[in-house]
Formats: sequence, structure tokens, C-alpha cells
Amino acid sequence: MTINAVVFDAYGTLYDIQSVAAVTEQAFPGYGDIITQIWRIKQLEYTWLRSLMRRYEDFSVVTRDSLAYTLRVLGLSYDATAFDRIMEKYLHLDLYPDASAALASLKGKKLAILSNGSSDMLNALVNNTGLDRVLNATISVDRKRVFKPAPEAYTLIEEILGARPDEVLFVSSNPWDACGAKSFGLNVAWIERVTPQAMAEACIKSDVVPPLTMFKALRTQMDELGVTPDHRIRALSELSGIVRQT
Repeated sequence: MTINAVVFDAYGTLYDIQSVAAVTEQAFPGYGDIITQIWRIKQLEYTWLRSLMRRYEDFSVVTRDSLAYTLRVLGLSYDATAFDRIMEKYLHLDLYPDASAALASLKGKKLAILSNGSSDMLNALVNNTGLDRVLNATISVDRKRVFKPAPEAYTLIEEILGARPDEVLFVSSNPWDACGAKSFGLNVAWIERVTPQAMAEACIKSDVVPPLTMFKALRTQMDELGVTPDHRIRALSELSGIVRQT
């Protein structure tokens, strides 16, 4: 196995989706945490539902609809200005602290993002955070009009980068994405940012499970889907060691 390309998921892998909590809390004091977690859960759910229903809308629409759902079910009133201010954060998400250094350490390989994000959202985010200077491509599933983990979405890697699945290391912290990529035939590194032990301790210490803990239980633990990532890592900084071994 020779790795010629390293392809990253964007949201939750290179970019910290929890960084939206600052703006949700500012807009709705006391509700920031619950808004952030429900919003992300519904956002993902809508990508899967729309793929199954074959009623594709790009990620900006999905993100707006899932935020509208969240505010409605929580009984929160808002105006267009407040809504748009929260949405704007998706164009300025925080990079994980080790992201830039990890990408720099992989110099010489083709580097890309493959994301459910819409082209406009991804291009703005990548440009705003300076990753446009190190990435060879920013790939949106818009081209296939179906969301990951549908197999068609992963075919974009070979189409655009010219790298066969066995030449690609796909990196994601999202278990459903790691499973989808592995099922498709890519080499996969899953970033396990929250261990089962940490989850167990968080639940034991809490009489009432907070929204973030519930989100972590639902979306950060490896799924039971009959496939296993090739590499289980704790941080992006471990990728260079994996690539050097190939």
C-alpha cells in the first residue's frame, strides 16, 4: 500500500463544529449548548433523510432547515438578523489546533477535503482559515447530489484527484463517515476524540446528562455497521506517522 493522497472530512475533523456554541449562546443566553447539539444532530439526520428520499438540497439549505427546526422546537423567537448571524459562523468555524501543522507535515501528498458541505460554504470556510494555500482540492458532494456516506460521494476522490481508493487515506472523526469510506474501499483513519471510558465517566458523574454528553454518545462513538477503520488515532498529528509507514 502506497498512500498518494490524504483526504479529510471537514466538519468535526478539520473544523470544530462545537465552535458555533459561542454564537448560539450569545444569541440565546442559556440555550447555547442545547441549540448547538440539536442543530448538529438534525443537520446530519437531514442529510441522510434527503439522500434516502432522493430529495437533495445542498448543505446550506440543510443547515438552515435544521437550525430553524431547533429554534422552533425549543420555542425560541428570532429575527432574520439573529438567524443569519448564527449561520454565518459556519463560514468561520474554528480549526482544530493541530490541523494546520498536520497538513503541513503531509507535504508531498495530494491533500483534499471531501465534505457534505456545499461548494460555496466550503470554499468560504477554507479561504477564511487559510487552508486554500495547502489543499489541492476542496470537494463537495454537490457534484453527485447525494450526501456521504453514500458510495457515490466517495467516487469523487478518484474523479478529481486521480487517486485510486487503495492509494487514498481518508480521515474523519465522524464514525458514520469512517464506516462509509471503509465500506467503499478507502484506507481509513478514524479520529477517536472521545473514548468510551471518558463517555462512561461523564455519565456516571452526571445525575442529568447534559446536551453535549448526549451528542457525544450519539455521534462520536464507533458505530456497529460491520466495518472497522484501518487506523484508530487520537489526533490529527498522528497522521504523518501513518503515511510514513506506507
